[in-house]
Formats: sequence, C-alpha cells, structure tokens
Amino acid sequence: MQVTVDLTPVAEPDKLVLANLIQLYCYDFSEIRGDDLTAHGTFAYRYLDHYFVESAREACFITVDGTLAGFTMTRRLDDGAREVSEFFVVRRHRRHGIGQAAARQMFRRHPGRWQLAFDHANHLAARFWPRLTSSVADGPVQRTDRYPPDVAYPGTWLRLHIQPTIK
Repeated sequence: MQVTVDLTPVAEPDKLVLANLIQLYCYDFSEIRGDDLTAHGTFAYRYLDHYFVESAREACFITVDGTLAGFTMTRRLDDGAREVSEFFVVRRHRRHGIGQAAARQMFRRHPGRWQLAFDHANHLAARFWPRLTSSVADGPVQRTDRYPPDVAYPGTWLRLHIQPTIK
C-alpha cells in the first residue's frame, strides 16, 4: 500500500502540538535514559522555545496521508553543518518505511554537511541511522563512538555529506 509522507515546518501557532509530541518522544526515551517525570506529570524538554526564536533551528511535522505521525528537529551548527537534534515517528507508523521517507526529506531540505548521534542503548536507532545514512550520503559516513566521561551516555556520532538531490 502506497502512502504519502510529508514534512511541514512547524509554525508558532502549532507549538503546543509539537510540545505534545515531544512528551511522547520523551516517554519513549525514558526507557533508554531513565528520565523521570516532573512533579507536573510531564517530561522536561528545555529546547522547545529555541525552535521558534532561533533561525538556525527547524522543526517539522511528519505526516502520513495527512495524519500527524511525528516530527523532525534540526539545527545548523557553528561550523555550518546541520545536526539532527530530535527525530520521532509514533509507534503506529514505525517499521513501515515512514521514518526512512521522512529522514530522506529532512536531509533533502538542507543539502551539505550533516551530523547526528544516537545512544548505544537505543537499539532501533542503532539499526536505523547507519543503514539510512549510508544509503543517502555522498561518500563515506564518518562514524565515531564516544563514551563517558566525554559524553553523558555511550553513543555513536555519524557525519555525512548530502548532495542537493538524493535518492
């Protein structure tokens, strides 16, 4: 069955919708990082406002046939590379190619140098990102594993270059 996957930039009036999705994302991540709820029964995410006041940041909704299915959050780093800050597809739409289609569109929006990181404990991301990046990168993907005390959590950093038109 063919579906249509789209990315739509999140506008200020939809900030609350993104905040709600971030709660689902943080809930999934709590299993990996052991994050606890605040006294208000929510997870803390301190960067949300930055996506609406900093031009170097971009948040997009992922939709599947017009239905909300997740989000991407990226930012331009000081060295000019773009970073995948957060990437989330709701469980109902996982393992159906939605994440791949959304990630390809995300990369296509900003050709050039990219980087992303994933926790070693995030086994889904550890399978998803290396496979996907090797299929879209123009040239080799640089992989670096980092461990505490250099970083908070053991993880892998991937660096790659995206041509203006990717597969």
